Amino acid sequence: MQIPILNGVFADTDPSLRISYPKNLIPVAQANGISNGFLRPADGILSEGTGPGVDRGGINWNGVCYRVMGSKLVSIDGSGSVTTLGEVGGTTDLVTFDYSFDRLAVASNNNLFYWDGAALTQVTDVDLGTVLDVIWIDGYFMTTDGEFLVVTELNDPTSVNPLKYGSSEIDPDPIEAILKLRNEAWALNRYTSELFNNIGVEFFPFQRREGAQIQKGCVGTHACCIYMEAIAFVGGGRNEQPGVYIGENGNANKISTLEIDKILEGYTELQLSKIKVEARNDKTNQLLYIHLPDKTIVYDSSTSQAFGEMVWFILDSNGQYKAQNFVYAYDKWLVGDPTSSNVGSFTDTIGSHWGEVVKWEFGTRIGFNETMGAIFNRLELISLTGSVELGTNPRISTSYSIDGLTWSQDKYISVGKIGNRAKRLVWLRQGFMRIFRSQRFRGDSSAHLSFLRLEATIEPLAY
Repeated sequence: MQIPILNGVFADTDPSLRISYPKNLIPVAQANGISNGFLRPADGILSEGTGPGVDRGGINWNGVCYRVMGSKLVSIDGSGSVTTLGEVGGTTDLVTFDYSFDRLAVASNNNLFYWDGAALTQVTDVDLGTVLDVIWIDGYFMTTDGEFLVVTELNDPTSVNPLKYGSSEIDPDPIEAILKLRNEAWALNRYTSELFNNIGVEFFPFQRREGAQIQKGCVGTHACCIYMEAIAFVGGGRNEQPGVYIGENGNANKISTLEIDKILEGYTELQLSKIKVEARNDKTNQLLYIHLPDKTIVYDSSTSQAFGEMVWFILDSNGQYKAQNFVYAYDKWLVGDPTSSNVGSFTDTIGSHWGEVVKWEFGTRIGFNETMGAIFNRLELISLTGSVELGTNPRISTSYSIDGLTWSQDKYISVGKIGNRAKRLVWLRQGFMRIFRSQRFRGDSSAHLSFLRLEATIEPLAY
């Protein structure tokens, strides 16, 4: 009997059933003769270097990785060496980058800075006002202070004409963020979103496209990003709870499941306003990362399409996920640690984070034998064994629940040493179920394994 392993089920105290998504394992849609998909280890994080403070954002400009760490703008070379370029203020709040042909713009600490490759300068024009976010579009740097859309002068990006202010007026909600997609400017407000085109008129040169408005908005400046040629954001409409949406063609399509909505419900509006949302294409996976205070939830569009259901998984570093602000540079993904001054890179050869072993976990759907019950004589987890940390002989465990709330004692087995690819992961005499049962498996990154299928040998009971 094959039992699906791509996500599990547990019971809440409501009572209601909830989904348990894989933790530090990534679902992959690939027919392999054993199953139609499998779970592979999430990327590990290697240390590359150390900067002058906590990582706050990054970008690749002209082949160089730039980041803000602490209050400093820095550049990072391919070996991880960090060079401080100047002061942009602030300490831990996230920053925004964008660039023109000859300037790199940084929105930090409510101010706007330019790096031209040789010097860092601050825009001091008083008409600029507070800078929450910045994009470059059609020769203009556009910023927002939460109330207005402000553009710099075409012939002088350090100058602002106060007559060239625009606004997003579909609803009196504040502007949270601005993004550029297909050379169009998006103003993401708290409860609505509006699209602007450059029509070249006097004063503010952009005009709202009435038919492209979306009746949902974003919870915070960094709670949105460009994803799969559309706008992805965490938020919702007026008098709605936050969810995760993809906005395009005047519509907002919800991609958050009931379980994801329940997870988001566990945070306050203030906490959600400070989250980071970013996208990454990782081999066949098209990933949308939502960095929450204590973990990161990830949506995969390509795998969702292949399986015909919303595919999510969870990443953490035994607590907050210690990788964000992804930048592809020097033929690798560079990441920052939101809790330290470390700069690192992703790797698929190990699963540890910054040298620390992290835990993984996944569960199964409910097993049900038409209310007759069953004895579980044998469980075998079909896996690609032999890839463990050198010098270790790690163990993994399984436990089960017959009510969705309480779990049996964990039963451990060895997964073998490195190179032991013939090792079979088998548990014998695994108890019984009266009506239904779900299974859970746990381990850590020292057992760097992929899981293809779970086979159960059961003996039906007749009551």
